[in-house]
Amino acid sequence: MSVAQIDTNAVLEVLRPVQDPELQKSLVELNMIRNVAVEGDRVSFTLVLTTPACPLREMIVEDCQKAVRALGASAVEVDVTAETPQQKGLPDRQGVEGVKNIVAISSGKGGVGKSSVAVNVAVSLAQAGAKVGLLDADIYGPNCPNMLGLADAEVMVREGPNGDVLEPAFNHGVKLVSMAFLIDKDQPVVWRGPMLNGIIRQFLYQVQWGELDYLIVDLPPGTGDAQLTLAQAVPMAGAVIVSTPQTVALLDSRKGLKMFEQLGVSVLGIVENMSYFIPPDAPDRAYDIFGSGGGEKTSKELNVPLIGCIPLEIALREGGDDGTPIVVSQPDSASAKALKAIAEQIAAKVSVAALAS
Repeated sequence: MSVAQIDTNAVLEVLRPVQDPELQKSLVELNMIRNVAVEGDRVSFTLVLTTPACPLREMIVEDCQKAVRALGASAVEVDVTAETPQQKGLPDRQGVEGVKNIVAISSGKGGVGKSSVAVNVAVSLAQAGAKVGLLDADIYGPNCPNMLGLADAEVMVREGPNGDVLEPAFNHGVKLVSMAFLIDKDQPVVWRGPMLNGIIRQFLYQVQWGELDYLIVDLPPGTGDAQLTLAQAVPMAGAVIVSTPQTVALLDSRKGLKMFEQLGVSVLGIVENMSYFIPPDAPDRAYDIFGSGGGEKTSKELNVPLIGCIPLEIALREGGDDGTPIVVSQPDSASAKALKAIAEQIAAKVSVAALAS
């Protein structure tokens, strides 16, 4: 095709066969190609992805450029942006104003690193350009403020039209609300179920979250009141189950997975944390301290994808203790790369579910 024949319609036609790899649909039909402009043999357009954390971003851009160059264009400029689709609400569940997608990070038992995963996933999504909130729903053991470097943060409560409204704390690109902001450091929370139900609903509906692409909810371990409250209160984009490779942890994670399925919440995948240990003095070695292959076996048995395996590194623990998540402090470490990939997988699966609903 000669240069004279390049026009907007021609560009859209050659881009029509290019598909979003996750959605398996044409970019043009999905309205992901916008603002096409042609100046001589130079073409520019905007590519609107369904998440800022798209794991296949570069591949999609390359496919688009290749298709347009076939028209004879000498230069193809692609401006990449994102519009995260919103999960459709359910008649019996009230969405949170301004929040597009709510994702629960859960575990069958404690001590598997669920909060570390939740914090680093939230920060990874924010690093990719998404607007992210983190709700620390582990009312009895709220650790997210410490992990986000907000242990000494002071949150403000102001009067709103429907009662008091809490302003979330903010660090590393993530808005955070936690019970830890409302009690003394060593004060235990000795509550029965109805009180826990009330505070989680307040954290959902009486917090000034603003506009969020993702609200990550760090749930307490188990299958109790917090999980039930969340699943019955809001339309959820899905849940992620965190486990370690050992049999005891996997047995409990199966129960948590089945609970979400019974409540009608999609399980986005299983994350195997502490998959293997990397000693700092021998980074080329890996030790299966908690066994191996458990997450993969469980995912196959339950027909739920294994979306990532996170190694156990000292820096990951240190990041949680000093308030600098490993995806910030050591982004090139094995743990950080695994956590970023998990965040991308979660974002991709949420987008697919939102557009399909």
